[in-house]
Amino acid sequence: MKKELTKQNKLEILKTLKERFEQNKNRHRNIDWINVQAKLEDNPLKLRALHSMERTGGEPDVVDFNKSTNEYIFIDCSKESPAGRRSLCYDREGLDSRKAHKPAANAIDTAGEIGITILTEEQYKKYHRLTNFDSKTSSWVLTPKNIRDLGGALFCDFRFGRVFTYHNGAESYYAARGFRGILIV
Repeated sequence: MKKELTKQNKLEILKTLKERFEQNKNRHRNIDWINVQAKLEDNPLKLRALHSMERTGGEPDVVDFNKSTNEYIFIDCSKESPAGRRSLCYDREGLDSRKAHKPAANAIDTAGEIGITILTEEQYKKYHRLTNFDSKTSSWVLTPKNIRDLGGALFCDFRFGRVFTYHNGAESYYAARGFRGILIV
């Protein structure tokens, strides 16, 4: 994957992010776009990660600001799990353990290639309050080591007016399960 975006790609992703920012003010009260844009322009690798999030269907948007570290938090805000990141096992170990019908990739490695981290269960629940997502799909969440060591992995979705957390074997994959990422800029 290229490290640098073209000038055209930079302009396009900044325009897309600004439009989404302005259309969804409820996600980022008390945050000014001009400050977000300045931060992005100073961090080309982060801007590239946001471009990849967008390209894979994540519809990233600013959802938080950490005052103590002066960092903006972006997550995938697409209504359903990003279409370009579905049908993936949880991690490399899960993928390697499949004997047949292996998917093309796994969620952990794909997130790393994009330059993001998979949401934790806590982040999923926290940011879900800003925008209801995954009412028809589900998303892998970072799984604690003690669960992963036993072969399991966690995922979340939104049904019946609430967020649910479930488990599956890390080697499983489904057309309606992907992952949501977080990027700190």
